Amino acid sequence: MRVRDRLRISTATQQLLSRALSLALIGLLGVGIERGNVGIIVNSTVAILVTQLPALLERDYGIALDPALTLWITAAAFFHALGTVGLPGAEANFYVTIWWWDHLTHALSSSVVAAVGYTTVRALDEHTSEISIPPRFMFVFLLLFVMAFGVFWEVIEFSITLVASATGNDTILTQFGLGDTMLDLVFDAIGAILVAIWGTAYLTGVVSHVETLLDRQSQ
Repeated sequence: MRVRDRLRISTATQQLLSRALSLALIGLLGVGIERGNVGIIVNSTVAILVTQLPALLERDYGIALDPALTLWITAAAFFHALGTVGLPGAEANFYVTIWWWDHLTHALSSSVVAAVGYTTVRALDEHTSEISIPPRFMFVFLLLFVMAFGVFWEVIEFSITLVASATGNDTILTQFGLGDTMLDLVFDAIGAILVAIWGTAYLTGVVSHVETLLDRQSQ
């Protein structure tokens, strides 16, 4: 049984939550503009763009995402942006004041990255007989794919922090040191493992849409 079925969250409720989080992101962008905080503005803008991906996929490619998947993507983007804002009047944001916030957002974001990798590879596997991917290898692939992306992301965070420190500007992404980086990668792996375990239940519909798109393009 899916998590949403256990929690008895209806499709309408999922869609409502996605819209509410998308509107909240616009509010966070407004906070960043009001504060003149480049980090909040950039992270909120990127999060807003990410939440538009489901609509873009449906409009341009005919890939209609399940409302639960849309909520999943929107929540990951929202919690990351919210972490850069924090509470009104507070001197530091959630990434600084809440020790587990960074790990939560890494697990959510890595699960989305893993879902993209899973969907792409499964669709290719179904699309052509020249590619055959055993289930055990899929698990390993997802783990390696997400870990590689996680390392790439940590390098970006570290580089941006160095540039911001050297120029005296506010950093767009927060980097807390080597120990925190290792923990981030652990939670990246957790996100990948969750998708590897439950990917079939939640992503089968998306895989079918992508496979149909590949079939169309190959004709």
